[in-house]
Formats: sequence, structure tokens, C-alpha cells
Amino acid sequence: MKHADRVIITCAVTGSIHTPTMSPHLPITPDEIAEQALGAAEAGAAMLHLHARDPHTGAPDQSPDLFRQFLPRIKQGCDAILNITTGGGLGMPIDQRLAPAVSLQPEVASMNMGSLNFNISGAAAKYDRFQHDWERPYLEGTRDFILSNTFAQIEYGLAQMSANGTRFEFECYDVGHLYNLAHFAERGLVKPPFFIQCIFGILGGIGADHENLIHMRTIADRLFGDDYYLSVLAAGRHQLPFVTMSAILGGNVRVGLEDSLYIGRGELARSNAEQVAKIRRILEDIGLTIATPAEARAMLDTKGSDAVGF
Repeated sequence: MKHADRVIITCAVTGSIHTPTMSPHLPITPDEIAEQALGAAEAGAAMLHLHARDPHTGAPDQSPDLFRQFLPRIKQGCDAILNITTGGGLGMPIDQRLAPAVSLQPEVASMNMGSLNFNISGAAAKYDRFQHDWERPYLEGTRDFILSNTFAQIEYGLAQMSANGTRFEFECYDVGHLYNLAHFAERGLVKPPFFIQCIFGILGGIGADHENLIHMRTIADRLFGDDYYLSVLAAGRHQLPFVTMSAILGGNVRVGLEDSLYIGRGELARSNAEQVAKIRRILEDIGLTIATPAEARAMLDTKGSDAVGF
């Protein structure tokens, strides 16, 4: 993989997995999402991975109009690379998932690289009551759910967004997803440098064992040589140990309330900025340097913030 002199910190601000009952600090409204995104950028995040939510219920919402309520404000308030999800909410059809990225033409968009069982139903058992009616069935329904990312869906998404100059955060939940990416690279549908986000600790994907991180990097090295940058995220309590290990190995890191609601054992993070500041402090304490947005753009060869659709 490419060993950069700088570590890119990505912050995933809200996501679509955690629900409002789980934390009062989870940003829901456009104002909250913008405020927390700007705080994360100020704390050191060079890239912001963004979802939208219904401002009344907190349910995942892929309406491009909702994204338009916070993306221009974030762009005006910081220089971070803005990365729009195409994962959306669980169970959304592909056109709905792609709509914000196709319409708003960001520098970077996420792209899941394969279908998988995606089970977060265990979270429902931790709460006696939920604030909103949608939360419990949304979580419990994942016992019988496949996160669909077929080859046809991936190819369709790549074509739609590549036409606008958007590059990708390739989300790989298991080793087979690396081979899927290699398939599209061999066909010339995606071009290096590849920004590969390896994901650990989702039930249905590769487990949160440190040996698995080494294995994912080894296979990625075999498939892509020095044509890729490694980044890592891990769910819940695995977040900080895994992303720190990624940086030590020469990779990049992703934190944020999408991936973990906590800042320490049993302690809810009060903001995304708190998580960014903590990982930045850890990395700088071990002698690593954090990438600025301009340095991240040069590493990933993005089109620049002046070429987006918002």
C-alpha cells in the first residue's frame, strides 16, 4: 500500500445504524449535523463522511434536499473533503441510496463492495423503550436482512458517480470485497489511487480480531500493490484500538459517531470532535503527522471542492 507521510482522519458524523435513543449527542437535524461536522474538521478531520436523517424522527433519509440543508454550510465553514454516503439507510433501494451523491456530485462518495448479512439486532435488546416507533423494528429486522450490493448495483453506482468526477471510499466488510474491487479495477471501471476502508466488527462481516487487519492488508497488497491507501474503521469498543493499529501500519483512520457512540469505556462521546481530538492526540503522541485537507486531496487525487454540485 501507499505509505503516506500524513495520516488522513475521516470522521463519520452520524450514519444510519445508531438510533436517537442510544445517545442524546447523536446529530439528527441539519443544524446539528453541520455543527458537529465543522467541529470535527476543526479538531483535525480532513474528510467528513456524511449521512442525513429525518429531523423529526432521526430515521435515515437520503433526500438530496436534506443534504442541501447542511452541505453548503459545511463547505463554507471548513476545507475538509465532503464524502456522501451511498449506503443510505438499511433496506433502501439502490437509486434512493445513490440519489444524493449523483445529484450533488461530491469529491468522494462511499461504495460498499459486496453484499453481506448485516446484523445489528442485538442493540434492540439493550433498551426497554425507544423514543420513536421506527427504531426497534429497524434494529430487530436485521436478523433477516442482507445489505444488498450486487455486482450490477456496484457497477451502476460506479458509472453514475464517476461520470461526475467523484472518487470513492471503497468500504470492504470482508476479504471477498477486496477481490470484488480488484475485479472492477481490472475492467478499468475504477482508477487508482484506491482509498480502501476496511471495516471490522459488524456481525456478518469480518470479525474484530487484529490478525484480520493484517490479513486484509496482506491481501490488499497482493491485489493492488502500491495503488491504494488503507483506512480502517471498527465498530463500537473496537474503534480506537483498530484505527490506531492502522496508523501504526502506515494506514489511515476513521472515527465518528456513526461507528461508535463512546469516547471511553461506558462513557458516551459528547461530539464527533471529541473522538477526532482523541485519535489525533494518540497519533501525534506516537510521532505521526495528521494530513490537512489539501494534503488528503493530493493523496487521493480528488477533483477539488470547487467542482462539486453544492
